[in-house]
This record gives sequence, C-alpha cells and structure tokens, in this order.
Amino acid sequence: MKLLLDTHILLWAAGQPDKLGPSAYNMLTDQRNTLFFSSANIWEVVIKRHLGREDFSVDPYRLRKMLVVNGYNELSITAEHALRVDALPPIHKDPFDRILIAQARSEGMVLLTVDADVLQYGRPAEKVEQ
Repeated sequence: MKLLLDTHILLWAAGQPDKLGPSAYNMLTDQRNTLFFSSANIWEVVIKRHLGREDFSVDPYRLRKMLVVNGYNELSITAEHALRVDALPPIHKDPFDRILIAQARSEGMVLLTVDADVLQYGRPAEKVEQ
C-alpha cells in the first residue's frame, strides 16, 4: 500500500516515534507499504516554524534529508494535484491538508492522519491512533 503521511504523523515518525500508536507504527514499519512525504509537508514545516509554532521547530533541511535517507519517497506537487483541490468540499480550510488530500486521491494513496477535519473527507484519509 502507498502511504502518504500528514505532517504531524511525519514529524512523529521522524523524531518522536513514541507519539505514534501501535497501528501507525505497524503501518510505517510494514515492508509491504511504500512511504511518501509531500513537498507540502516540508513547506508546512517551513511556514509554521517561521510563525514560531513549537510543534514545528524541526530543521526542515535535516528533516527532508533524513526522510530520504530512511527510504521515504518524495512526492512533488503537480498542477494535477492543485486542480484536484478545486473538487474538494470546503470542509477544511488548511491549504496544506487540502493539497495532501488531493495528492492522495490523485496518486491512489492512503493519507494517514489524526486530524478529525481531514477524516471528514473519507477515503483516502485514514485515522491512526496517537
């Protein structure tokens, strides 16, 4: 299964794996799954870090490097992904989450999240326990 991680899951996987629940940990370590991060994840970290958010204090350069080193695949944002956002109902206003949903739908991936608003979109979002 191709898994796209929302930014919080990605940050926990990279630096605080103890915050991941057993189901999330199992999905991320299952060799049958292919793990992806989006350029939107890195962009979100950069923006929210500059806004002073403590939960986004990680160095985005190091984060990207370590994700790649540890076998995560990078997913760039394409025009097709951006156009898919147009079809999403206005459930969630966060542009980072909206592009992640559009990417997951476009690429046939499951988006792992703990965000209740994202889960309202249904598949491809899947809740993981924290």
